Amino acid sequence: MSSENETPEGADGEPHEQLALIRETVRKAKVPRAKPRTWRGAALAKELPVARVVVNKGVLHLDQFFDYAVPEELDAVAQPGVRVRVRFGAGAHQVRDGRREGGRLIDGFLVERRAESDYKGALAALADVVSPEPVLSAELLGLARAVADRYAGSLADVLQLAVPPRSARAEGKTSPAPLPTPAAPEAGSWTRYERGPGFLDALARGAAPRAVWNALPGPHWAEELARAVGATLASGRGALVVVPDGRAASRVDEALTALLGPGRHALLTAEAGPEKRYAQWLAVRRGSVRAVVGTRAAMFAPVRDLGLVAIWDDGDGSHSEPHAPQPHARDVLLLRAAHDRCAFLLGSTSCTVEAAQLVESGWAAPLVAGRDQVRLAAPLVRTVGDELLARDEAARAARLPSLAWETVREGLKTGPVLVQVPRRGYVPRLACERCRTPARCRHCAGPLEAPEQKELRCGWCGRGAPEWHCVECGSNRLRAQIVGARRTAEELGRAFPAVPVRTSGRDHVLDTVPGRPALVVSTPGAEPVAEGGYAAALLLDGWAMLGRPDLRAGEEALRRWIDAASLVRGQGEGGTVVVVAEPTLRPVQALVRWDPVGHAQRELAERAELGFPPVSRMAAVAGPPAAVESFLVATELPGDAEVLGPVPLPVVRPGGPRRPGDAPPGEQWERALIRVPPGNGAALAAALKKAQAARLARGGGEPVRVRVDPPDIG
Repeated sequence: MSSENETPEGADGEPHEQLALIRETVRKAKVPRAKPRTWRGAALAKELPVARVVVNKGVLHLDQFFDYAVPEELDAVAQPGVRVRVRFGAGAHQVRDGRREGGRLIDGFLVERRAESDYKGALAALADVVSPEPVLSAELLGLARAVADRYAGSLADVLQLAVPPRSARAEGKTSPAPLPTPAAPEAGSWTRYERGPGFLDALARGAAPRAVWNALPGPHWAEELARAVGATLASGRGALVVVPDGRAASRVDEALTALLGPGRHALLTAEAGPEKRYAQWLAVRRGSVRAVVGTRAAMFAPVRDLGLVAIWDDGDGSHSEPHAPQPHARDVLLLRAAHDRCAFLLGSTSCTVEAAQLVESGWAAPLVAGRDQVRLAAPLVRTVGDELLARDEAARAARLPSLAWETVREGLKTGPVLVQVPRRGYVPRLACERCRTPARCRHCAGPLEAPEQKELRCGWCGRGAPEWHCVECGSNRLRAQIVGARRTAEELGRAFPAVPVRTSGRDHVLDTVPGRPALVVSTPGAEPVAEGGYAAALLLDGWAMLGRPDLRAGEEALRRWIDAASLVRGQGEGGTVVVVAEPTLRPVQALVRWDPVGHAQRELAERAELGFPPVSRMAAVAGPPAAVESFLVATELPGDAEVLGPVPLPVVRPGGPRRPGDAPPGEQWERALIRVPPGNGAALAAALKKAQAARLARGGGEPVRVRVDPPDIG
């Protein structure tokens, strides 16, 4: 800089103050984060200089371990189980001073230290150790590998589900010291079950009993789960309980705290927030607590000395993970029970076909109550069929039959009344009043709607239908095919103006309601618990749930009904349930007799004749027609595999609701089902994984989605 450009210093020293201000600003500025070093020329660890790493890239053709060199500076912290950062994707030509360089930074887990590498070329160095906290144990790694193989997925995808995101603040805090082993609890309400006390005694002795538990209706199931956990802790072992949602987790959490006191268990739910949940997870991994209760992600919780795995309501769809490789919590816990040789408990007020198969095969023992106990705990169930509805003027005018009105009126004298409606909203679907044929649009065959009782219009294309008439019988009168919760609440509010009406659904789910008279309108799965139990319950539009085009329609409808009816007082206390469905149907009869186990056994026998899961193993392959066809041709399926289809899938309309695995909106996809006999599921998963990996390695092309053991097969 020339002297002409120099700033003269004034007598008051102002330039000096400006320079000082600039220096101070530079000091306070955020220093750019340096990139992790390549460790060029750095010395390697003297012992075990090779780190075997699983990188967080969930693509099947990269589902393997990769070796990296361990710099001497990272030797102490680069231990098996820690999170690391590595450079991934550098070519073999990018080698300098014997070290591979380049590639982009990616996260991973260090799984093993070795003296030599199987790879003969130059190794890249570990870029950094993110944290010295070992979060991936050998047991958890083995479980993740087994889950990935079972579901034709990658290890990295399973580890994303098994290990929660890191919180540095949570890692910096010490976990509390473990509490002493508690005493074995009393049997309590387990005495209502024929083998209940014996099951708890076996847990307390350190044995590993396996049971399918058909729980009695009422509020005691959470306390009974807590007693099973307490008996396991008394044997010096750990316990894990997986429930479908946060509301159920809170009930078990309260029951465990009341039975064992605080500090003996961890609650792992999304509602806790990332930091608190990670702190609880760390307390489990460090051995500070030996019991865990949580939702779906807790199925991988690293409980030490695992003595019991339990799952509640395994038929709930929340137990099925929507992210790849989409494992089901029940199957993951079955893998853990077999691998750790620990006790297994599957409990529900209903019974799935998979639970019935566990008993049928002899793998688990039934844990049920006698019929006298069932009659004491279950409410009285009454049915209203189509013939009665056709003759009932009240039903024709207001959709609710006279029996339902009388049940509501009597129930409101002693407490709240629950009304279960299959759909939320107002009037999503309409049908002919005379023959009940669904009302469809003439242009696109979409469902006709009358939002807020206005003009008819199509729910797909939006065209109006002012002159609609039934194509079957010619009638021009419509009725609500499935009336939503909001419309039902309005109708009941007008019929009982002095009674408060509360709604519970997806947008706003109530946990509990007071025991005073009120009408509670809820969608299935969102029913709140009433203090002292409901006086009565109405289960509306039962045929709508039974008529779904799905193999599990009857099983799912019965599960939803029993879950709601279990919140009603027992028959001895005047509890009554009215279900609006055809009385002769098998699920309705099972509800009337309160026999979900018998229903599941009959379903299992029919599945065995037809060769459907869970008797067989099945996988679904979905995608554009040409992609599905080429994938099936390239897949080396087992010799006894049978391909069903492919068949077109329903087109998802833009802006409409989507489920995991649905095609992109507006695209026409096909789906093929592949089934194999029992014992060949591993071979099927391996063949599908190999074909998908080869396809992705070639560049993929159009998407093809593979799912093993799909919960919905139509």
